[in-house]
Parts: sequence; structure tokens; C-alpha cells
Amino acid sequence: MLGTESRPKDPTGRQATALFRSEARRGKVRINALISSRYQKFSVASEAPFWRHLHERSSLLRDDADGGHMTELRNFDLNLLVAFNFLMEERNVSRAAQKMFITQSAMSHVLQRLRQQLDDPVLVKTPQGMKPTQRALALVEPVASILNEVEQVIRGSKEFSPATTQRRFTIATNDYVEFCLLPPLMKSVSRQAPNVEIHLVQTSGSLREAADAGDVDLVIGFDVILDSTPYVRRERLYTDRIVALVRRDHPDFPTDEPTLEQFVAARHMLMSRREAGTGIIDDWLERRGLARKVSLVVPNFLSAPWIVASSDLVFSLPLRIAEHFVRLAPLRILEIPIEFPTYDLLMVWHSLQDREPAHAWLRREIVDICRGVVEPPVEETPRPARAKGREPA
Repeated sequence: MLGTESRPKDPTGRQATALFRSEARRGKVRINALISSRYQKFSVASEAPFWRHLHERSSLLRDDADGGHMTELRNFDLNLLVAFNFLMEERNVSRAAQKMFITQSAMSHVLQRLRQQLDDPVLVKTPQGMKPTQRALALVEPVASILNEVEQVIRGSKEFSPATTQRRFTIATNDYVEFCLLPPLMKSVSRQAPNVEIHLVQTSGSLREAADAGDVDLVIGFDVILDSTPYVRRERLYTDRIVALVRRDHPDFPTDEPTLEQFVAARHMLMSRREAGTGIIDDWLERRGLARKVSLVVPNFLSAPWIVASSDLVFSLPLRIAEHFVRLAPLRILEIPIEFPTYDLLMVWHSLQDREPAHAWLRREIVDICRGVVEPPVEETPRPARAKGREPA
């Protein structure tokens, strides 16, 4: 046990880091809490670079807008930053308490202490639920950054090695990514990191539920179905657009650029998991007093190329996956006679994982695959505003 008497007066950054690691290995530091209160009374001296750095970062506690008093690090309970992070993610005391494995009353007490030490309400009750103050919103990014840095100290700074890691990555994504990116990704990962496991789960409509749950490392999907929160990072992988797929000898389409009348008159197949059985094409047509005949609705892309190849159905889908299908079956690609927006494929992750070495390695692999294996991004042209929340098919 590290008592006040046995603690070094002014530990160096190396000593402080060693103490963190030692305590973490012996189970005395909860990794999910990140910071143990026993370290907060270390004095911040010039010969303690890590703690001096953390002290400098703690300037975020100063209310620069009104020149308020800065709370000294030695008097500030750093565990409150972890609670602040969960409270700002959830905007709900009960759910934040569940994530910290404490009772609701305990979390209410923590929120009260946060308000006292920050001299700010932090979260305010409104008819729409708990809403953060402007100052609380301003603290979200720097607090997440500090917690990430401390977590790296606790976990250790050993250099990440793909060849020896046994890391499991969970990616929330869709059929599109499975077809277009997963084969080259697994080829690269298997060669560099044979012990890595990739686990795919289907995306829901909510990025917050996927990325903030903690069980998902990455979310990859189209920008129209990924809502955003202040706690995530995102990177655009490439752009895609909607085309139509028909069998190679389809009698109703002598050219690859059908008219709107030809397109509407055909029988269509739709991929949708919605009970309504409609998509953004149907929305576009309805606004113009038109409607197409949807003869088949399927929940995924799995059987699409063979169904289209053996029927007169027209299937609208992203160009990248259509290019894969024409290599599997006797099909051809048509330009749809509809002015549709392009869609960005995004890779999204929680800000707390921004600097985690293994996570950064996987993100680089995915970016490299998108640049080197997928064809150059489709040239973007001015298009009408897209319908938010609808799948691009």
C-alpha cells in the first residue's frame, strides 16, 4: 500500500508511470476508471514531466470567459473527469451511473461535486432532458484527450507490434463494406497480423449507440445513416453513387443510359430492411408524381446478382458493389436517369481511441485499402440535397 509517508516527495515522470503500471497490474487501478485518486496528491515539480504536463492540461478547468479562478490540480479530484465524460456522453444520470458501475444516488452526488469544483451547472434539466451548458460542451474534447493520455500511461507505452498482437477488433458495418472492403482487408491483416480477430456486427441507425457502447471499435457506413455526436472522430474513405443493375441481355434497355420513362416502366428489386418496402428512389419519384413497380424486396445483397441475372428486374445500388457483381454474373450497369447525390463512406470511432496504437494501425490499413484497391473516387458533381436518414439504395 502506498501511504503518504512512503510516497516519494517529487516523483519523476518515469517513477509516476511505473507506479501507474504496477498498480494496474496488481488490480488496484480500475482501467475503466482510468485515474486512481491516490495519485492526485503527487506534487507537481519541474522534475516530474508527466505530472507537469497534466497540470498544464488542467488549464481547461479555468473559465477563461470571465477570468474565474483556476482550480489547482492538487485540489481537484481527477476521478470527476471520468464521471464528466460519461455524463456528457449519456446526458442521463442513471445511464452514466450504470457505465461507472455505481448507484444513481452516487452519480448524483458526483454531479454535485462536479458543479461545485467547476463552478458551473454542467447539466441542466429541460423538457427535452438533461442539456449541457456551454462551458461543459467546451470541456468535452479536452477532457476526452486527457483521459486518453492517462489511459495510455496506465496501459503502458510498449510499441504496438501487429505480428505479435492478439487483439480483437469489432467493426459495426453493413453488407456493402463486407463485399467491397473486407476481402482486401483480411488479406492484408492476415499477412501482417495473423493473430488478430475481426468481428463484424451490423450497424443500426444510431452511431451514438454503436460507437459509445464501448464494444465497437469502428463504425463504417454511409454518411446518410450515421448520425454524429461530439465524441467521435470521422474520416472520409471515398465517395460512391447510385446506379442500376440489369441482366446483360435485358430486352427493355438497349443502351446503358435509359430514359426516365423506361426506368419507371420496368419491374424493380429493392434492398431494404424496412417494413414499408420503399427507398430514396421511391421518395424522389413520388415528389414528381411518379411511382415504380417494386416486385421484390430483399434484406441484403447476398442473392442479388443471381436474381437479377435470371430475371428482368432492375436493381439500384451503389456503383462500387455493382462493379463487383458484374464480375460474378452476366450483368451490366446502367446510369439511372435521376439526379441523385453522391454518398460518402465514412469510418467513425470514439475520440478516446484516437491515439491507441492498435486502433490507429487498423484505421491506417483501412485507409490504405480504400486508396489502393478500390478504384479512384467517383467524381462529385452538384446534386440535390439528400434525404437524411435513408439508405442509398
